[in-house]
Amino acid sequence: MTPDQEALSTALDAEYAAVYAYGVIAAYAADERYTVFAEHAAAHRARRDATVDALAASGLTPPAPSAAYTAPFPVTDPVAAARLAVTVETDSAVAWRSVVEKGTTPEVRTTGVEALTEATLRLAAWQSILGAEPPTVAFPGTV
Repeated sequence: MTPDQEALSTALDAEYAAVYAYGVIAAYAADERYTVFAEHAAAHRARRDATVDALAASGLTPPAPSAAYTAPFPVTDPVAAARLAVTVETDSAVAWRSVVEKGTTPEVRTTGVEALTEATLRLAAWQSILGAEPPTVAFPGTV
């Protein structure tokens, strides 16, 4: 597996987990957040599909998603749903930052930068919903 394929495969795992988690978020998110989580879930599905296509185009059979994913804490209300979204977007940012760092081609690095930027904007939106100040960090995708 090439460094590009490895980085994209890791990012794909994060996207699979995000798509799954947004199903949980949808079940508990506040009604007034419907548009936010619907847009964010659609963005993750689109990024997942594009990553699957990129891996297939590189000659690698994309890995399949896990059968299920476990939330890092119980999600039983809108606040916990928003916290899960923060976790999901943080994990996505970390995965896509890794693509930027490990990518060897301009196309893969550009994809990484675009995906990292999108994850960072979604993360800032959820942090704002939770009242975090500031809602973003200087170097997104670092732990």
